[in-house]
Amino acid sequence: HVQLVESGGGSVQAGGSLRLSCAVSRSTHCSYDMAWFRQAPGKEREGVAAISSTGATIYADSVKGRFTISRDNAENTLLLEMNDLKPEDTGTYYCAGGAWQLLLRPTAYNYWGRGTQVTVS
Repeated sequence: HVQLVESGGGSVQAGGSLRLSCAVSRSTHCSYDMAWFRQAPGKEREGVAAISSTGATIYADSVKGRFTISRDNAENTLLLEMNDLKPEDTGTYYCAGGAWQLLLRPTAYNYWGRGTQVTVS
């Protein structure tokens, strides 16, 4: 059983930065693709960024140039560096893993964290 635990959320003003972390409980998880999703109240969960086991990345158009996803397989950690935050970035951010394809589709991922709240005002 794989556990994902997010941290690093908080409240910031527009233009600010936050760094999200996701701790993965199993080292074998480094062979899978991982991603960050977010969900705002009343909206569907949307993919933000994904990274393959070899470091290839994809981003949602809305965050390109502002967010950077990375992973540290030695530390079993997934990261999301968020810069120039906007109010529309507000939502609960979820770490996801266990995918075999690099996609921003929630159904591609088998494991999920409980989320961390990001509020931009």
